Amino acid sequence: MLEYIIFSLLNSLLYGMLLFMLSSGLTLIFSMMGVLNFAHASFFMLGAYFAFQISVYIGFWPALILAPLIVGFLGALVERYGLRTVHKYGHVAELLFTVGLAYLIEESVNLIWGRSSVDYRVPDALDFAAFTLFTTDLSAYRVFMLVISVSMFVVLFLILTRTRIGLIIQAALTHPDGVSALGHNVPGVFMLVFGGGCSLAALAGVIGGNYLVTEPAMAAQLGPIVFVVVVVGGMGSLTGAFVASLLLGTLQTFAVGIEYSLSDLLAFFGVTMEAGGILKDIWRIQVSHTGPILPYLFMVLMLIFRPKGIMGKRES
Repeated sequence: MLEYIIFSLLNSLLYGMLLFMLSSGLTLIFSMMGVLNFAHASFFMLGAYFAFQISVYIGFWPALILAPLIVGFLGALVERYGLRTVHKYGHVAELLFTVGLAYLIEESVNLIWGRSSVDYRVPDALDFAAFTLFTTDLSAYRVFMLVISVSMFVVLFLILTRTRIGLIIQAALTHPDGVSALGHNVPGVFMLVFGGGCSLAALAGVIGGNYLVTEPAMAAQLGPIVFVVVVVGGMGSLTGAFVASLLLGTLQTFAVGIEYSLSDLLAFFGVTMEAGGILKDIWRIQVSHTGPILPYLFMVLMLIFRPKGIMGKRES
């Protein structure tokens, strides 16, 4: 039991930080521009595919740097020549644009790399057990993922709170006209933030693509949970996204290993349910079977009782 708890906590931390890397860019984009980018997970997928292709030719370590830069540049182009054009038509136009962009990226990936998963592997330099706890090995690559995730959070926090560009970004969020009057290029700041958010998603794809499976469906699989993180944490709150990522990562990870049903819980209190009836299957559903839907249930409850999220600063 102790081994299960410790490794579930480690896996929760790892999965939660991966969710934060993916959701932080979306949070920045929304807080700056008010745009819910439905193609955000597609940039995560592009990061994984670009890293795979680059690693084939020059290795994983150059891919760790080049793939986020390439995706960030593509994201900046999307904002400059796409979102900026449709922005004047309102949020519905932006929503339709990003949804269409997501399908366009997915089909482009299918055309270039095919519909099957690619052989994107953990680099040999990190393909070993970092340490053994109880009877289970923890791979060095998982430790590397955790270090990168935490480092990204610290760097992002310091940039936004301790640097000049961070102050300009925060000021442009609430007083864009004033920032523009001071001589700063607000549209350029928006382009920088959108490209930076896409780059963060791509970085998550680089280190998460070989940990998960790099395939065209990966964006559709992780995209919905990213929006759950943003809503639960609070729209536009980076700290809220961090807390929500860890919370939802823990919820899903622990739920997978709990093989108890409602009938088991009632039996613990001496209540026995009849095997028949229209609810007979509901009593036998185990917690592990409900793991994938628990974050969405949590989001629904959050929207009912605290619509602004854990640390939200604005109504959505």
